[in-house]
Amino acid sequence: MRSVISDILEDGGIDVVTTARDGREAVEAVMESEPDVVTMDVEMPEMNGIEAVEEIMTARPTPVLMLSAHTDENADVTFEALEKGAVDFFTKPGGEVSMEMSRLKDQLVDMVRSVAEVDVTGDGGGHQPGRSEPSITPDSVVKNATLVIGSSTGGPTVVEQILSELPVGADLRILVVQHMPTDFTGRFATRLNKRSEYAVREAGDGDRIGGGEALVAAGGSHMEVSNYRSGRLRVALTEDDPVNSVRPSVDVTMESAAEVIDDPLVGVILTGMGTDGARGIQAIKAASGTTLAQDEASSAVYGMPKRAVETGAVDTVCPLDELSDRILDAINAEVH
Repeated sequence: MRSVISDILEDGGIDVVTTARDGREAVEAVMESEPDVVTMDVEMPEMNGIEAVEEIMTARPTPVLMLSAHTDENADVTFEALEKGAVDFFTKPGGEVSMEMSRLKDQLVDMVRSVAEVDVTGDGGGHQPGRSEPSITPDSVVKNATLVIGSSTGGPTVVEQILSELPVGADLRILVVQHMPTDFTGRFATRLNKRSEYAVREAGDGDRIGGGEALVAAGGSHMEVSNYRSGRLRVALTEDDPVNSVRPSVDVTMESAAEVIDDPLVGVILTGMGTDGARGIQAIKAASGTTLAQDEASSAVYGMPKRAVETGAVDTVCPLDELSDRILDAINAEVH
């Protein structure tokens, strides 16, 4: 695998300065070679990926792209590595790695280049432990509001922070579209459910949610809002062609929400590479919804938020630590 990945990256114009057999060697190699970016396997002998990422972030903060297999165990470990400071992850194919990796080489090269641009030396606008919790009740917010969140590179920990800060008293219906492969979105939903007051689950075709509930778009499927009545919305999952080269697509969910939902609607675009979400934000704005975007300083990759802002349809651009408050402002009954 190290040889295959090295060849792919070299062919893509990336200089591979060294390789390592395990996490301990990887930490030493980072200290000696001072690379721009590291690709790190999740499971390794001597020292695993989580431990290696933690040591690298302490000794010499360097952008890390995790390489993870399609298994539940690897998904859990990958999310832990993201918590420790890894920027994103790339799912390794099973079977004959050389054949499958070659098929995915363009995606891997693009991800390595994108991750290499991330500044991991600061806190990135991360969570402030002393942040005061807002006082919110169903009586203080507009009725039947829906929140749609779209994110990609660097998004999992950001989404987790926002959902952990939103009080269930706000009575939101929440739809999350995080660019993530099949087998990972279910574990992501489980993590969000544990860390949020909201009841969070991976979306299934035909699922309905009401206030205090959230759905995470399933990897490999678009999530469309198919029906909305009396404060409850229904979603449909489709395997239509990728939109903006991704599936699930933020645009698909946001555009369908804007078309179907006639109650208050809030759209948020978070860190990520690419253009997905720009059309969706325009659709929500056109439907008289409120639109927000994460600012450049707190975004791991200022791609998706930048493209959304460039449309002129974003109401407010703000750092991560202010986003949950701005969401609550948008549904504050006194403001409206």
